[in-house]
Amino acid sequence: MQSFATSCSPIAASRRRACCARIWPPSPTAGQRKRRSADHVPAAAPPSIPPGATLGILGGGQLGAMFAAAARRMGYRVEAISDVTDCPAARHSDRLHVGSYDDGEFLARVARSLDVVTFEFENVPAAAGRALAAVVPVRPHPDVLFTTQDRAREKAFLVRHGFACAPHRVVRSRDDLHAAVRDLGLPAVLKTAAFGYDGKGQAKLAGPGDVDAAWDVLGAGPDGPRELVLEGWIDFACEISVVAARGLDGRTATFEPSRNAHAHHILDVSSVPAGLPEPVLGAAVQTTEEILAALGVVGVACVEFFVTRDGRVLVNEIAPRTHNSGHLTIEACDTSQFEQQVRAVCGLPLGSPRLLAPAAMANVLGDCWQPAGSGVLREPDWAAALAVPGVRLHLYGKTEPRPGRKMGHLTALADTADEAIERVRLARRLASRA
Repeated sequence: MQSFATSCSPIAASRRRACCARIWPPSPTAGQRKRRSADHVPAAAPPSIPPGATLGILGGGQLGAMFAAAARRMGYRVEAISDVTDCPAARHSDRLHVGSYDDGEFLARVARSLDVVTFEFENVPAAAGRALAAVVPVRPHPDVLFTTQDRAREKAFLVRHGFACAPHRVVRSRDDLHAAVRDLGLPAVLKTAAFGYDGKGQAKLAGPGDVDAAWDVLGAGPDGPRELVLEGWIDFACEISVVAARGLDGRTATFEPSRNAHAHHILDVSSVPAGLPEPVLGAAVQTTEEILAALGVVGVACVEFFVTRDGRVLVNEIAPRTHNSGHLTIEACDTSQFEQQVRAVCGLPLGSPRLLAPAAMANVLGDCWQPAGSGVLREPDWAAALAVPGVRLHLYGKTEPRPGRKMGHLTALADTADEAIERVRLARRLASRA
């Protein structure tokens, strides 16, 4: 009999039937009703925002660009708000507003031309969302951004609502860190509370000698000590994520969980079906739906999970927006995560999240322009990559291919998730001329 840990291997038996993507909710249990008490959906939802209206996107990255592309295809105008001129969202929007996220007057002025605003990145000040919300609806609400953009606040939310996560301690001084290490033991992971993604702002503490060194790197900020979170080490079997959309009426459309593989703390490959036991997938889906309800999300969000070797799912992070692991939904599902985001924030009925075929997505980093770390920039061989059957290429229009920078992604559909994974990895390898 196959062990659970084996079933979580990077290339698992993907022919196993995954849990069905679904429109939710069913009839809640008493415990679920209690958890959803924080839901702020009004008794009578506001009228929907029809095509022809103007949607705002806070942030100028690739998630904003793909949202804008989906919205414009549906007949909306899109105006992006960014602090830089040269950004991916500018290439797909009708208008770009450039200014500081800290400039409330600038944001209020922009908001007057918009019908609704959403965001594509959580590392913007929650105050920016509130400045916009004083003029125009912002979905998800800026309070969702405030909770999820800070690991300490996010952990407090998870604990308060009874969602399982890694043991942790909030750390505000060197003495706090040593006390937390005594409580949680080593190894452990030290993370900045704010502005950390793709492995940035974190360090593994393997032994006692790492404790002070990690504090010196992460804890000392220009304005005094930073708030950090120490997490106990989780010896997980694999990582998965669940992307879901939630509408103004409280209904949720949930995509199938993706199995994720990382390289150097950056998402490398995502695939569906995840090839895990039904109880594991069901628990992840239910937890995701309950988290979105407890936060009162209107829009799209993603919950990342650790799957332990005994089959438990622990919440790792919440992203209150579309997610890298959901890019494969563009080709692989009835409705992409970006179209769902448009539908949700505009108060339209959510689309079907049904998976059309097994699929995989591989990130294309700036390293592909510098084969074998040569330091010499060379355009990848896209013709070779696209010769692989079933492969699609998405480039984000970024002008500077730096190592570790997400420049695009490759998606493949196939008969099995394993085959799709092999195709995107082969296509990326051929593109990089490795």
